Amino acid sequence: MEAAAGLRGALRAVLAGLPGGGGQAPAAAAEASLEGGLERADVWAEALAAASRAATQLSLAAASGPQVSRGGGAGREGLAGASRGRPLPSSPFFSQDLELLSGEAERAVLAAAAVYQGLPEDRGRTLRRAVGAAVGEVAEGLLRLTDALHLLLASPSAEQQRRVATGGVWEACERAAALPRDPPAAVASALASCLAVVGDALREMEQALVEGGGPYQDVPEEEEEEEEVAPRGNREVCWSEADRRLLDPCVGLVKAAKACLKKILGAVKALGKADTAEQVAQLDDLADAAGDVSPSVDELVLSIYPPVNQLTLRLNAAKLAAVLKKMLEVTWASHVCVPSEESWVQFLSGAVDHNMDKIKELTQGGL
Repeated sequence: MEAAAGLRGALRAVLAGLPGGGGQAPAAAAEASLEGGLERADVWAEALAAASRAATQLSLAAASGPQVSRGGGAGREGLAGASRGRPLPSSPFFSQDLELLSGEAERAVLAAAAVYQGLPEDRGRTLRRAVGAAVGEVAEGLLRLTDALHLLLASPSAEQQRRVATGGVWEACERAAALPRDPPAAVASALASCLAVVGDALREMEQALVEGGGPYQDVPEEEEEEEEVAPRGNREVCWSEADRRLLDPCVGLVKAAKACLKKILGAVKALGKADTAEQVAQLDDLADAAGDVSPSVDELVLSIYPPVNQLTLRLNAAKLAAVLKKMLEVTWASHVCVPSEESWVQFLSGAVDHNMDKIKELTQGGL
């Protein structure tokens, strides 16, 4: 599949030009940069629709031969029955079809990459990161599809991989099409994602409290023997009384994290603006600060399971408290913190201090 090899090369070039890719955007994408970025929603939508359509047609062509790509019928419903009548890969018509469809897929991804490259810097880091990540997901999905089609031509047993890979491209295109269109909406989306993760962590902590033990609490003895893990009597699976006294302020700190994210999200939705570069930068700073919350919460949650190392727990709690205080400071200095919003910022800052002070008091003997 020489055509697919060329497509893979183009996709890797696109990925190299995205954030963290370590390279520059391909010339075709750079030259096609679009003034206004996602404000040209029609161009973005068409690029994604073309990528999804090309993936479907390429998948069907590889599975059923040139008659599918020439005759239409390239909808999702056609994938299930498209494995019969596969031509030899050496067929000239078959190769021409794949080359044509690979070119369509390449142009679609380059058009999406052009939207990313054309996003002005003043639209903010958060929006640019989201668009770049979306383009990367589409390109990676097409790479997986070309790998699946290569396997399919060698062995009909790879039919399931083809379907899964094709569906992966569809899903990536659908997620990209649903991206926010402006900096406040992009930051709100990032905050909402952080809030969801922290909410899950809080539920995990509260569930552990209800169950009264660590991650091995519900493992039956016979399952432990099957997995060849240490017998329950050789490890601590329940909290000591000293550990239990630490749990409430730890849960309180994670609740404060959730409350901070929820209040900041509401403020950004109601008051977030992108009229000036300063406002956009303030919103980006909020998103960046919020991005540090979830990893810090995860570290604290892991450190509460028995056997508890109180020094590690205290350090992780202090790290989370520092992240939350910084996020509240960034909020206080931003345009979303109007006088009517100041009271909850002060209250939550006090809540963070209260829980951290309690943790310090309870772990003082372990220093």
